[in-house]
Amino acid sequence: MKNNRICKTFGIEYPIFLAGMGGAACPKLAAAVSNAGGLGVLGAAACTPSQMRRWIKETRELTDKPFGIDTLLPMSVRGGGNLKQNDGKDPAKLLVQYQNMAKEFMNEHGLKMVEHDRQPEEDDNLAFFTKEFFEAQMEVVIEEKVPVYAAGLGNPAPWMERLKANGTKVMTVVGAVRHTVKVSSAGVDAIVAQGHDAGGHNSPVGSMALIPQVVDAANGIPVLGAGGITDGRGIAAAFMLGAEGAWIGSAFLASEEADIFDHQKQAIIDATEEGTVISRSITGKPARIIRSVWTDFWERSELDPLPMPFQSGVAGPVIESANKDNRQDINPGFAGQGIGMIKSVRPAEEIMADLIEGMEKSLKDSARIYD
Repeated sequence: MKNNRICKTFGIEYPIFLAGMGGAACPKLAAAVSNAGGLGVLGAAACTPSQMRRWIKETRELTDKPFGIDTLLPMSVRGGGNLKQNDGKDPAKLLVQYQNMAKEFMNEHGLKMVEHDRQPEEDDNLAFFTKEFFEAQMEVVIEEKVPVYAAGLGNPAPWMERLKANGTKVMTVVGAVRHTVKVSSAGVDAIVAQGHDAGGHNSPVGSMALIPQVVDAANGIPVLGAGGITDGRGIAAAFMLGAEGAWIGSAFLASEEADIFDHQKQAIIDATEEGTVISRSITGKPARIIRSVWTDFWERSELDPLPMPFQSGVAGPVIESANKDNRQDINPGFAGQGIGMIKSVRPAEEIMADLIEGMEKSLKDSARIYD
């Protein structure tokens, strides 16, 4: 796709990006996508700065092609929480009560706290998913001169001068036109329009409606379509809506390289298009997750989950214990609505080949309609 602006800007063969899925998009997966002609993006939102450096080094050892890294930004964390939730109470003061609820849940479902014996790292004192945590991550992105930086949530404007000085290409994920206007003025190189169909944090607006409106508001900046795009037909559809590439997550969750648990990969294969729900039960922000006993627990609860970053302190021990015990019923993982099309676990290279073939066939077939 020689005339594609995304390919030219990012130095890749096909305008297909691995979504920066937290934890799942590890060095092996990112490198595999980049080596297959797309752009692999590390999902580093939950990585400590030390782990980010290790991941960047490992990715560089696995590919000589461009790759990116995705984190969240401080502006994406609500200061003090939303007072319309939790009866206006300070979420920090509710944390112990909620953690006790989580312990009761664990006891009911036979889960035990996971004990850690790893060596402490110098940045372990950073509180998870806080302003300081995200700012420390950004220092690593800048110091390591990563080829591409993607902001999964928030506006990268405060870091743009330093990122650009390094030659880093910058992109950001948006879920509304108003977000598009803000980030386009920051001078990003591409914008990801991620709709309600997507796994993880997403928009209240469906992908079919969101993508063209973001394209119209992007002030000429190229747009990647995202949300429910699981095969080549979806990529072609995004092109028809004005996008110039695709940001794809769930299709790669069921790859051999994805750094998620086998029980989570099986959950994706077992799921249908109706198998996901929007829940704040993991991070505190609305996110699309495969329905589970944990999400059902919060749907029945009279209490709202706490806002980010507090809810991760509630859910973290539950999720960690569920993963240790291969509890698909408790933590099947994040995923988008396209997972009904995923039937097996395959190498990322094979998934990329199918995406490319399907995209090219669909584009050719659409052209014939008007012959």
